[in-house]
Amino acid sequence: MVVYLCSSNKEKLKELSLAAEGSGLEVLSLPQLREIPPPEETGSTFEENASEKALYYSQFTSEIVVADDSGLEVDALNGAPGVFSARFAGPDAHDHENNALLLERMRKEEKRKARFVCMVVAAQAGKRLFTARGEVEGEILRASQGLNGFGYDPLFFYPPFGRSFAELTSDEKLGVSHRGKAMAALLQSLKRYARN
Repeated sequence: MVVYLCSSNKEKLKELSLAAEGSGLEVLSLPQLREIPPPEETGSTFEENASEKALYYSQFTSEIVVADDSGLEVDALNGAPGVFSARFAGPDAHDHENNALLLERMRKEEKRKARFVCMVVAAQAGKRLFTARGEVEGEILRASQGLNGFGYDPLFFYPPFGRSFAELTSDEKLGVSHRGKAMAALLQSLKRYARN
């Protein structure tokens, strides 16, 4: 069974494909994704944004589509950057710009608790089928550590492993990450759906 991921982020596709290995499901990028104008993300929550994207892209194929919205919530910043994680430093911001702004905002903060959150939504033909949520708790570092991953991974310290997300292997990260947890839950729902 093929499901189409509605994201141009190659790192997300890699992570979600890895999560689907051995499940009997194949996660591919929506074929005509580059030609489809992206929808506006107007939701105030990760679930609202993921649902908007999944329902929108489900118009362009008869297959099941999966969309996610994910980001970083920092307690000292009242949950920011939250749904604005990818554009924290501006609409066309790169990872290093978002990370620099986060470090600046956190410079004087002693309490550094944070979490990654991911909502994934599966839809088909304009109908929402399933949702799943994943979270992982950690702390914001005072400087980048590690070269793996993407986004805020170099600043997200995961205490059980004593390393940042950017210092983990792909398999280590997938086993504990917000996206890995959300996708594992969604895959269970999709497998049951495929059997019926």
